[in-house]
Amino acid sequence: MCTEKSYGGNNGVREHLGKIAKNKGKSPKQINKTKNQTQKTQETITSQKNNINKNISEEESYKKAGEIANKIRDYAKNLIKPGMPLLEIAKKIEGEIENLGGVPAFPVNLSINEIAAHYHPTLEDTTLAQGLLKVDIGVQINGFIADTAFSMDLTPEKKYKELIKASEEALENALNILNKNPSLNDIGKTIKETIEKKGFSPIINLSGHELKQYEVHAGLTIPNYANNNNTKLEQGAYAIEPFATTGEGKVIDGQSSNIFKINQFRNPRSPTARKILEYAAEKYRTLPFSLREMQEQFGNIARLGLKELEQIGAVHNFPQLIEKTRQPVSQAEHTFIKTKDGKIIVTTK
Repeated sequence: MCTEKSYGGNNGVREHLGKIAKNKGKSPKQINKTKNQTQKTQETITSQKNNINKNISEEESYKKAGEIANKIRDYAKNLIKPGMPLLEIAKKIEGEIENLGGVPAFPVNLSINEIAAHYHPTLEDTTLAQGLLKVDIGVQINGFIADTAFSMDLTPEKKYKELIKASEEALENALNILNKNPSLNDIGKTIKETIEKKGFSPIINLSGHELKQYEVHAGLTIPNYANNNNTKLEQGAYAIEPFATTGEGKVIDGQSSNIFKINQFRNPRSPTARKILEYAAEKYRTLPFSLREMQEQFGNIARLGLKELEQIGAVHNFPQLIEKTRQPVSQAEHTFIKTKDGKIIVTTK
């Protein structure tokens, strides 16, 4: 199953360390310089890993991230107006996350109409907010993540009102059964039935997901349809995110989303590519980052730097996720934690 954003999996920092590109054609001096740079970046990652505020527990970190994400939801809803540049929206939302003491867990997704997820503007982007806009926000504290999303109908006639209600009601109904210790099938069935009763289709190859430290998508996926999986949720953090559409209910890959993540740690040739890798590793570790931020930090040459990193397998470039029949999509999402004693705490409300 494809998972929304696909920003996770067993791809922790330890799998990135020590995977060095061959030094063919380099002098001993160049090889030593490359090794020193690699060691420096690896030490930065290790330092980042160990530099966690030990006065804040894992549960409190999840809660703090959720508090900030909830404030950002309200901020974004008040901020966004029809015709507003997506670039301005992205900058202000991510700036406000940092103003409130958080760090973006991934670049804010601003996806319009048939784009279900994975759209983030570059510095040259002139796209304006319109139609059915999905706003997907991630906040992390010490690597512990709050993931939340909502949809906005920016049309004058509010023609997407019912489609938005379908994903919102599916999310609420799914959250409401969590105290009954449901299986994954139960959650998916609830989402599917809610959306279909409203006359729409769930997107079945997108899903909710488990969250772990510095991993947006980790472990279990939470389906948006009945999948006959009787697994029950154990202690941990999870996001439920129904997508509803007037279309077929499947997504396909589109063009680049302008969102990247470190995939393998390698040594690029160009100084710009190396600087991008070091910057992303220090600030985000294995979490996703945007071309836009790299442009702001290193200029337009960042495009070439990221292209080089992609070519040598150092970073992964996420595609846009587009509804197969090009029909509009709505999204709703909240994060919750299940405590050791089985208590459910929705962190983003």
